[in-house]
Amino acid sequence: MNAAPADQIRLLDVQNLDVRLSQLAHKRKSLPEHAELESLTKDLTQLRDLLVAAQTEESDTAREQTKAEQDVDQVRQRAARDQQRLDSGAITSPKDLESLQREIVSLAKRQGDLEDVVLDVMERREAVQERVAELTARVSSVQTKADDATVRRDTAQQELDEQSTAIIKERETIAAVVPADLLKLYEKLRVQQGGIGAARLYQRRCEGCRLELNITELNEVRKAPGDTVVRCENCSRILVRTAESGL
Repeated sequence: MNAAPADQIRLLDVQNLDVRLSQLAHKRKSLPEHAELESLTKDLTQLRDLLVAAQTEESDTAREQTKAEQDVDQVRQRAARDQQRLDSGAITSPKDLESLQREIVSLAKRQGDLEDVVLDVMERREAVQERVAELTARVSSVQTKADDATVRRDTAQQELDEQSTAIIKERETIAAVVPADLLKLYEKLRVQQGGIGAARLYQRRCEGCRLELNITELNEVRKAPGDTVVRCENCSRILVRTAESGL
């Protein structure tokens, strides 16, 4: 394959722009905000699960408290009715009076036991409410950090995308004047050789594979006409000759 030396030099410019695009893509993928957001999202998921569990427990405890208070109220009302009957003097039978008095005493004890239950439930509910408040605050704090990291990530990505867009336009302009067959070979080699399809021959060394050409290879390159597209014997990349090739 033949191509004017100037076109081969332009191919190096295309290669340099492709390297910059790869670097920007890697930088975009490796932004520290990605790992930060992944960690924060994991924390948020765990905290929200804990919060839902705590809220469910608080709701269950609230129903338990309501039920316990209703039980106390029912016993209190019954005791009040019994006391009213006792105080009315309507019951004159000693046996009935004794039975009623025993029931009042029993209801008083029952009311005391139920009130203890209410206090226990209230204490448990208060503890759960504190847990809900704590988890709510933690979720809010982590969400704020996640929102901040998202803004920083998006800003960084936008800046990198703008740089990439500018480089792509520059590459299109340069690639448009590179012979199609040379560009096609370059693209093929770039895929095969890890993103580097063309390399400069600098001080007798291929900058693609970093290996120095032996004397036989150098002589072959020296003999090749300037418009001959030379390939590196070691890595097969297009080897572009310049004034600094050391030939």
